Amino acid sequence: MNRRTLMTTVAATGLAAVVAGCAPMASEPDIVDIASSNDQFSTLVAAFTEAELVDTLKGDGPFTVFAPTDAAFDALPEGTVESLLEPENRDQLVEVLTYHVVPGAVTSDQLIGERTDAETVQGDTVHIDGRDGVMVNDATVTQADIMASNGVIHRIDTVLLPE
Repeated sequence: MNRRTLMTTVAATGLAAVVAGCAPMASEPDIVDIASSNDQFSTLVAAFTEAELVDTLKGDGPFTVFAPTDAAFDALPEGTVESLLEPENRDQLVEVLTYHVVPGAVTSDQLIGERTDAETVQGDTVHIDGRDGVMVNDATVTQADIMASNGVIHRIDTVLLPE
């Protein structure tokens, strides 16, 4: 390799490094990205996908999602999850899932010591009791404030079912 070729190669490599350094940073993960990267939420992510809610939950938000774990879904009566995931039960699945979502970003510091009702995207309300830990209806928040670019996730131990 002659000297001119070597200098051109070095200059091009340096320019590429500078351009790469100026490239925008990858955006922060959204609610779906975070849930998808956590093995405890695989059933929830499958349900979001089947209900065609992924694009909505990747949207601007902000949203608060009370996210049941796989263990919470497993605790439902046998066959419930499989039934909800059937295409003919999509409307019921959407109703259950949107009952877990509250518009706006509600963090645990806003809930501590408080009792309140919050309207869900589904239209009904959930009762939140933050006086001794945080409870949402009969579900316990087992991990609060999983921050996403478009809201917040609170892991819960029970699937919330609208009445």
